[in-house]
Amino acid sequence: MRTWLWSLVLLTAAVVMAVVLRENTGHVLILVNDWRLQVSLAFAVVSLFGLFVLVYWLLRVSAWLAAIPIRVRSWSTRRHVRRDQELLEQGWTELLEGRYSHAEKDLTKLFGRSKDAGRQVLAALSAARAAHALGEFGRRDHMLALAKQKTSDDPSHKDAVATAAADLYLDQGLAAQALEELLPLQDGGARHIHSLRLLLRAHRQLNRHDQVFTLARTLNRRGALHDSEARQIIEVAAAARLRETTHSGDWKAFWKDLKSEERMLTDVALAGAAAFEANGLLDDASRALEQSIPLSFDPRLLLAYSRAEPSQVKRRLEKAEAWVQSRPNDPDLLAAIGNLCLIGQIWGQAENYLSRSLSKRADARVHALLGSLFDKLNRPNDAAAQWRMATAVGAALPVLASDSFLPVADTASDPSVLHAEGLAYLSESGFQANWDHQTISDPGRDNLDEYFDSAPVAALGEPAPVTSLAPLPEKKS
Repeated sequence: MRTWLWSLVLLTAAVVMAVVLRENTGHVLILVNDWRLQVSLAFAVVSLFGLFVLVYWLLRVSAWLAAIPIRVRSWSTRRHVRRDQELLEQGWTELLEGRYSHAEKDLTKLFGRSKDAGRQVLAALSAARAAHALGEFGRRDHMLALAKQKTSDDPSHKDAVATAAADLYLDQGLAAQALEELLPLQDGGARHIHSLRLLLRAHRQLNRHDQVFTLARTLNRRGALHDSEARQIIEVAAAARLRETTHSGDWKAFWKDLKSEERMLTDVALAGAAAFEANGLLDDASRALEQSIPLSFDPRLLLAYSRAEPSQVKRRLEKAEAWVQSRPNDPDLLAAIGNLCLIGQIWGQAENYLSRSLSKRADARVHALLGSLFDKLNRPNDAAAQWRMATAVGAALPVLASDSFLPVADTASDPSVLHAEGLAYLSESGFQANWDHQTISDPGRDNLDEYFDSAPVAALGEPAPVTSLAPLPEKKS
């Protein structure tokens, strides 16, 4: 577009000049000392225009010739950049394909050949990741150290080096070293999503539940952590934090800081109820469980709710009986009510609810509770039966044959039989009564072992009569 515009302007100027010069037939007189030059006006204008064009092109050619070294250096730089980019792209492709040894080789080569600090940092970090994937942690740490040296020349890559190093350390389980890389970023005000995720991983590996709780909340609020994942992390961290501070008194402030939906999480409700009970706040403990149970009717919550102090039995029974109206076939809820009735010594209702729970599902604990109930009611046979069933449900017992047993071996042809006092002799064996221990040689003893190793065992049945053993013969003096 610009070319057409300038062409139009020049064409218009030429036409105007031609018209003006045609109508004006004047002359131009040039006097230089004794020299006198007279030309027509048209020739003078054309000559000036040609001189201008000539000078312009001479200047352009001179400038082009003078810029040759600059262009050569620029061409060389572009050539090196293109080669570096090709090698970097090849290394990244191999890294993504899982060819880590080739990737490490190409990226290390790029690091040594490139003259740009930024590309050297990228090559070193990529080579470190490839070495990490190969399990060569020494070479990984060496490349990370080289990358850190290059960041002194280019501070813009400092955060990238720290983040990449922390990610690799966390994969190896070195959470303390990862925090050493990440904490300067946090102190410097960096709030990148990826660095916060890495901080969360590091604190989780170190079981620093307070920081895990705060970071999970922050990431969830910024949309970087899914609600279900955040809920799971917050549940574990908050419950652990409550358990850690139960005896120090800090749990009260932490409990107040929790949101209502966080208090209803199963582990959090259990830990909160335990903290309230440990400090004698039984009503608050019941309230913490009552807020969480209707959401899921988790068996752990129902079990904790059924373990009540006698002063809380009436309140908890009223709540549980209201819940059972909507869930009449829940075995865990029925067992919890039965346990509360046992604590309150309401024997008839306890038997009713525990039996209903067993009709829905066999449970060793419910059998044991029924056994305890029958024992209190002086029904020892029923109690023993329930305890046996609790054992059978709770453990895999071997099936014992009631009418089959191994018979005594047929020893009629045996040379001797062992008993507690040594060697004795069968009266029906036919051996001499004045047998002496020296009469049996070592080969005979070997045959004895072979006999008992190979003797067939009769089928299971009624036991055969046992042949009496003859007394030991007196040795001759």
